[in-house]
Amino acid sequence: MSERELPGHARFWQWDVAGPFFLVALIWGSTWLVIKDQIGSVPPSWSVTWRFIVAAVGMATIALYRRESLRVSNTALKVAALLGLLQFVMNFQFVYRAEHHLTSGIVAVVFGLLIVPNSLLAWFMLKQPVTRGFLVGSAVAGVGIVLLLLHEYRMAPPEGQVLAGMALTLAALLSASSANVLQASPMARGIPMIPMLSWALLFGAMLDGAFALAVEGPPQFDFRPGYVFGVVYLGLIGSVLTFPLYFRLIQRLGAGRAAYNGVLVPVVAMLLSTAFEGYRWSLLALAGSALAMVGLMLALRARNPSR
Repeated sequence: MSERELPGHARFWQWDVAGPFFLVALIWGSTWLVIKDQIGSVPPSWSVTWRFIVAAVGMATIALYRRESLRVSNTALKVAALLGLLQFVMNFQFVYRAEHHLTSGIVAVVFGLLIVPNSLLAWFMLKQPVTRGFLVGSAVAGVGIVLLLLHEYRMAPPEGQVLAGMALTLAALLSASSANVLQASPMARGIPMIPMLSWALLFGAMLDGAFALAVEGPPQFDFRPGYVFGVVYLGLIGSVLTFPLYFRLIQRLGAGRAAYNGVLVPVVAMLLSTAFEGYRWSLLALAGSALAMVGLMLALRARNPSR
């Protein structure tokens, strides 16, 4: 970051901003489908635990390779513990359970609205501005999400629990947004990124394991190659590679603008859901998807600092 570049005001089309932005979006667009395979034979709490054990080891390995000390202050440990609870425990425990009731693409589309709570919380906590155009775009996107969920509700079998899936997804959304704004705070910005994430992942994995032991019983694992690949992919590619890039984007773009990759993530996720989960499109679903994307693009345009 240049000395004249204010936090949250980096130019989007700088190569070191746009490249990580699109890479994170493409990877996270694929993780929704991989998560779906993780909740079949193993209770979701244990699948989350294995993912973040792998991620914690991977992140610590990167820190050691970069010769970054894992010895941090007590304040940094407290921030890491809160980040681990919000991002790597609450967020993912809710997400994995939500995909019991909704297709992975639908969950990803709802998560495309991350820009809304991110921006509102950043306005409330960090005094980052919110424009009228942003609110209008967010409202349009919200209508699109409602149409998508209405389609999902109509297509669900009688025993389906679409409303439960939606409630879990919204809980995950708020948890992730709180973690994003925490990472954008002045206190977190002064802590070295990789060591802090190493501790956050470790705390998250420990809390996930304790929760899994309490609600699911003894550890469970599936040695099926697809499951093992999924744990490694989500732990290393979906977490170790992407979270440092994404949190750096938060610091450079601001919590609201960094969430713009939510515009691209659902597109990737819905295409994969159509190909591998047999998602069936209807006029209602198409209209909902179009409104969600248009609304998010309007919000993105309205939040452009050059306007």
